[in-house]
Amino acid sequence: MGEGAAPSPAAAVARRRATWILAAVLVPLGVATLVAMILLWPTGDRGDLKLANPYALAQGVTMETGTVQQVVQSGCMPGQQPSQCTMAVTQPDAGGKPVQVLMNPDIIVSHGVKPGDKVKYLNLSKVQQPSDGTGSQGGAQSPSYVFVDFVRTVPILLLAGLYAVVVIAVARWRGFRALVGLVSAYAVLAAFVLPGLIEGKPPLLLALVGSVVIMMGVLYFAHGVSARTSTALLGTVFGLGVTALLAAWAMDAGNLTGVGSHDAASLVNLGGKLSVSGIILCGLIISGLGALNDVTITQASAVWELYELAPHTPARKLFSSALRIGRDHIASTVYTISFAYAGAALPLLVIVTLYDRPLLETLTSFELAEEVVRTLVASIGLVLAVPMTTAIAVAVVKATGASRLEAREPGPSYADL
Repeated sequence: MGEGAAPSPAAAVARRRATWILAAVLVPLGVATLVAMILLWPTGDRGDLKLANPYALAQGVTMETGTVQQVVQSGCMPGQQPSQCTMAVTQPDAGGKPVQVLMNPDIIVSHGVKPGDKVKYLNLSKVQQPSDGTGSQGGAQSPSYVFVDFVRTVPILLLAGLYAVVVIAVARWRGFRALVGLVSAYAVLAAFVLPGLIEGKPPLLLALVGSVVIMMGVLYFAHGVSARTSTALLGTVFGLGVTALLAAWAMDAGNLTGVGSHDAASLVNLGGKLSVSGIILCGLIISGLGALNDVTITQASAVWELYELAPHTPARKLFSSALRIGRDHIASTVYTISFAYAGAALPLLVIVTLYDRPLLETLTSFELAEEVVRTLVASIGLVLAVPMTTAIAVAVVKATGASRLEAREPGPSYADL
């Protein structure tokens, strides 16, 4: 809390009352969340649910990597119409002579391949003897080396490292704690939410419990245990509740089946207790967590900063001032959510645009309905969380700080409460 004059007896009573009120809400919430998590914890039994590994290899076939040295055109497989195929002359990482790797036509059209690229390819030479020692087809043999994917390990690790360095350099210790919180959040998803969905646990409860656990860990670890953080957590939980209710209603009213993609169709065919619509419902709730956390912690901080600048401001005026800041944040965050979803679904948007259908029909089609509902549901929960967080923050900061500020000399910021 810092040094300074001790609060008056009335201020001390007000602060204790505010602390008890926060504890009376958050402690039972934390206990209920913990109990629910224990009851919903996956057993690890997936039953008969199995999905063939697309990268599983037949006996005698190996997966290898290498560096492309040059790109050439060569005759395609026998039995087909005369045509040219793109071959990447690749130096295997394991050593040996360069081999000719047959490139996927889709890759050539969309991205292409160039010398210096690292590629992953299937080595079929042990089950299908090539016509010569280099693996070239020569028009008499099917390909012995077939492209699978690019090797992206190094650039992605470099980008992740740069991201961590930038976050820590700017936000310092708090940025480091935020990164650790992010890792723990994904651990909750991987260990609790995803296995629970596979086992057929209630998706709405899974999403709510998992989200509350993530937010409690992320907020308190990144921002510290304080009245301000507790206020942001309460606003976040409120927004989550609104989002969950809207998502559950929208799933039913909008008849969102989730079977419009190849991945969803694969899950449907698995059978068992796995529910594709439940996965979609869970995704609707979890997708807005980041933006929701952003607005609530920022709104709580805004109230504390405004209060420190003018501690005698009436509660109603403090609420109005903070809410004006919140409105600007709402506008920018709504854009963020919308553009994030639009960017992720851009190939799909291009395809749907080429259908040349009316706009309303396009937006409500099975291809886009899920993205539209996700954007609307997350945005509504976010918007309503702002005034709720502001109201809670004003009540708490008034109860914990007004008389104390009057009684003490200038000292530490009340943002550190």
